[in-house]
This record gives sequence, C-alpha cells and structure tokens, in this order.
Amino acid sequence: MNQSLRMTVYSCVLAALTVVGSYLQVPIGPVPIVLANLFVLLAGLLLGSRWGAASIALYLLLGLIGLPVFAGGAGGAAALVGPTGGYLFGYLVAAFLTGLISENGKSGPVRDVVALIVGALSIYLLGVPWLKLSLGMSWTKTLAAGFFPFLIGDALKVAAAFAIVRILRSTASELFPTLASRSSR
Repeated sequence: MNQSLRMTVYSCVLAALTVVGSYLQVPIGPVPIVLANLFVLLAGLLLGSRWGAASIALYLLLGLIGLPVFAGGAGGAAALVGPTGGYLFGYLVAAFLTGLISENGKSGPVRDVVALIVGALSIYLLGVPWLKLSLGMSWTKTLAAGFFPFLIGDALKVAAAFAIVRILRSTASELFPTLASRSSR
C-alpha cells in the first residue's frame, strides 16, 4: 500500500474513533465530558500536523453535513456554532499543533508530552471564550462550566495518549511502517 493511501486510511480511522469518542460522554452541563479529545490528540501525535488535522477536518465535515457525529448525537451547522462549537474547532487546532510539535525536532517522550499538553490546552483556548460568548456567562461561570471540571480527565487522556503512542511506536515497524518512520527521525 502506498504511503498516501496508508495515511488516508489512518486519518479515516482516527476520524471514526473521534466519532465513537463523542458518543462516550458524561453530560455535566453545557459541555459534556467526552473521550473524543483523546483521539484528537492521538491523530496529531500519530499522524503529524497535516494528516492529523485532515482527520479532524473530516470529522468536522461529517458533522457539518448533518451526520450525528458530535456529543449527544448532534450534527449540522447549529452544533458548530452552538456553545460547544469552539471546542469542536479547537479539536482541529489541537490535532495540528500536537502534530506540528511532535514532528519538529528529534522525537522523544518529553516532546510528545509537550505536544499533548499544548494540544489539550488549545482546545480550551478556543472552547472557553466561545462558550462564554455563546451563553453570555461571566468568566467565573464559564470556567466553572467549561474548564475546571475537565482538567483531571484531560490529564488522564494525555497520559493515555502518551502510553498508546509509545506502545504503537514500539510495534510500529511491524504493524504501522509509516508511524515507525516518524518515530525514528
């Protein structure tokens, strides 16, 4: 299988996993706890900036055309401009930044952790102000609804993404040749 086709398949798989992660949710207010951001971070770290962002762009496109791929089975343009829209667009930025950081310089555990943390925080950077504007809440209420409840869970997702990538890269030469070449730079 050629490299471009292989990366297209990986991108589609991670887009599909992001959809599954959106359905694994805990509704706690205007922003539910979802597993989708784990797959967003994995897309960036495993596929790099371009293919990771392409994977999440596909996910967003599926939602934009009305497929129920977002949390709670939401889909359509209304979901993208609603209270969680900033987080959804943050996914695209997160995948890109995570990939960009991981692919620049020598790959290693510290670089991967930094990439994952920057990616996770970039979701909040777009999501929290968007939530504030869309619901007209104070900063205190916005942070209480759209930031603080997610920090522990996102730290666990960063740790899980790190562990998953380490496992995949250690077996990458056999199962994922393109990922092995990314980790051996």
